[in-house]
Amino acid sequence: MPKEQVELLKKESRTLENNFREILFLIEQIDVLKALLRDMQNGLHSYSWKPDGDPTEVQNHTEEISNLVNYVLKKLREDQVQMADYALKSAGASIIEAGTSESYKNSKAKLYWHGIGFLNYEMPPDIILQPDVHPGKCWAFPGSQGHALIKLAMKIIPTAVTMEHISEKVSPSGDISSAPKEFSVYRALLQPPCQFVYNRTGATIQTFELQHKVPESLLCVKLKILSNWGHLKYTCLYRFRVHGTPGDDT
Repeated sequence: MPKEQVELLKKESRTLENNFREILFLIEQIDVLKALLRDMQNGLHSYSWKPDGDPTEVQNHTEEISNLVNYVLKKLREDQVQMADYALKSAGASIIEAGTSESYKNSKAKLYWHGIGFLNYEMPPDIILQPDVHPGKCWAFPGSQGHALIKLAMKIIPTAVTMEHISEKVSPSGDISSAPKEFSVYRALLQPPCQFVYNRTGATIQTFELQHKVPESLLCVKLKILSNWGHLKYTCLYRFRVHGTPGDDT
């Protein structure tokens, strides 16, 4: 196995190990929270009928639980990737429509008035540059192959990309066969592309290190979807991120 792949595997292993430790720590905190809730319920029950019950003790329990709840929620809300996203729309990134596939036209995604369709409400391509990932908030294009040309928020030397999709558990249909499978990332007018596979049974957020070192900073990248997980009509993209380091000329 090439040295670069060995180093990449080591790096991914360390990342997974750190994430696993964090998850275990959160599970421990949740267990403590459950125990405190039981104690509080017992305390409230005792205080409700004991004339000498101490309200200060109940208040202390309440504050402790509140602090734990806030901490756990804060950790769960933290971005799992922990890398700047230069393909974020709110940071200045955008979709170049001239280099992007057409959206999937769905007759059901249309508003009607007196039987006449007058407004389509399918999601635009730049929805993939936004962090709001919920069922249905995705960009769909026809078939299993498509592409999007992205102008980044600034010139960077790309080092990794992240693909995000919803899980089967939160999908209203219980099916995510429209999720991307094989995809590649092209540097503007440069070769070779970096190719990856999004695992539909893995984590919803998956980060991929670029296999080829980018020699210079660039402002645009092209995302090309090569296949999906079996849906015949369309492919859905929820969020795509580009990570790297700002170029010297930014």
